[in-house]
Amino acid sequence: MLVHSRTGKWATWVVFFLLFTPLFALPLLVILGASFATNWSGAFPSGPTVENYGAAVRGESLQALTTSLVTAVAASALALTFGSWAALAAASLKKGGKRALDALFMLPVAVPSVVVGLAVLVAFSQPPFLLNGTRWIVILAHTILVTAFAHQSVSAAILRLDPMYEQAAASLGARPSYVLWRVRLPLLLPSLNAAAGLCFALSMGELSATMMLYPPDWMPLPVQIFTATDRGSLFTGSAVAVVLMGTTLLVLLAVSRIRTKASFR
Repeated sequence: MLVHSRTGKWATWVVFFLLFTPLFALPLLVILGASFATNWSGAFPSGPTVENYGAAVRGESLQALTTSLVTAVAASALALTFGSWAALAAASLKKGGKRALDALFMLPVAVPSVVVGLAVLVAFSQPPFLLNGTRWIVILAHTILVTAFAHQSVSAAILRLDPMYEQAAASLGARPSYVLWRVRLPLLLPSLNAAAGLCFALSMGELSATMMLYPPDWMPLPVQIFTATDRGSLFTGSAVAVVLMGTTLLVLLAVSRIRTKASFR
C-alpha cells in the first residue's frame, strides 16, 4: 500500500469497504440470502428454507451444471491451445503482423456476445459445417469468446520472458522444438494456468450467445438460472446461482493452487 501513515491506511481501508460492500459484496449477499428464503419481507428475504438447494442440485439443474462444466472445460482447453499457439507465433512476427493478429483475436470481445452468437448460428447452420442443434455449436461459441483472453494473457507473459534461458539452451545445441517444450512452455506455465482459470470462469457465466445457440438437450446453468427467474422462481434461481458461483470458485481455487506450485518450480 502506498499510504504510509497509520491514519491514511485506516482511511483508505474505510473508503475501500464503503465502495466494495455496496458495489460488489451486497448484490452477492442478497442472492445468497434469497437462496435460503421463500418470500420477501420488506427489503429482505424471509421464510428460511433449504429446499431451494434441493431443487438446485438435482434433476435439470444438476444436468445443466454438468453441461456447463463440460462446456467450460472444453472451451478453455481449445482456447488455451489456439490462443497460446497464436501468441507464440505472433512473438516471431514483425510489429505490424503482431498487431493484426492481436486485433483478429480481440474482435469477438470488441462486439456484443449476442453478435458472436448470431454469427456462429448463421455460419454453422448449413452443410458442410452443420453444427446447429448440437452441443458443438455452444462449445465453439464459448471458445471464440474466451480465446482472446487466453491469447492476451500468454502474449503478455511472453513479453516478460527473459530470452537468456532460450539463448542458453540453443547455444548448448537444443533444437527449437526442445526449447519450446522444455524451456519456453515451462516458464509460461503459471500464465497458462491463469489464462485457463479466466477462460473457465468466463465460459461458466456466458449467457447472451448461449441463449441463441443451445439445443434442448444441452442447456448450460446460466440459461437454467435465466429460465427459472423468468418463470418467477426467483428463490430457486438464486440457489442455482449460488451453486454456479460456488462451483466456479472451487475450480478457480484449484487452478490457483496449481499456478502457485508452478511458480515455485
